[in-house]
Amino acid sequence: MGPVKSLWAMVQGDPVFMRRVNGWLAVFWIAMIPISLMMGWLNSVVYVSALSLWALVSGHWSAWQAARVEVHQQKEAAEARRQDVAGEVVERLAAVTDVVDPTPPAAPGASNPAT
Repeated sequence: MGPVKSLWAMVQGDPVFMRRVNGWLAVFWIAMIPISLMMGWLNSVVYVSALSLWALVSGHWSAWQAARVEVHQQKEAAEARRQDVAGEVVERLAAVTDVVDPTPPAAPGASNPAT
């Protein structure tokens, strides 16, 4: 059971693979429409029941995948809010920049008009 679980986790973690699988499944079911009509399978209770179960499972699976994405996006947004990007930029600028006072030093004994 271990290899099956690791394969399942790997498949779900790869969005490109999941997109391709879902795309090919959609093409398959679209192609099954005229085949089902020609073969008369739509009159079969078993076939319509199996098709309904597949629709139910795939719908819930899609909703679950979308919820997983939303949870991941919320975690990323919370992490971004915790980071102080502006503060880090200011600290880096302060570290590499020397601030020089533009007023010349006052002569000894003279009063400085800037103060």
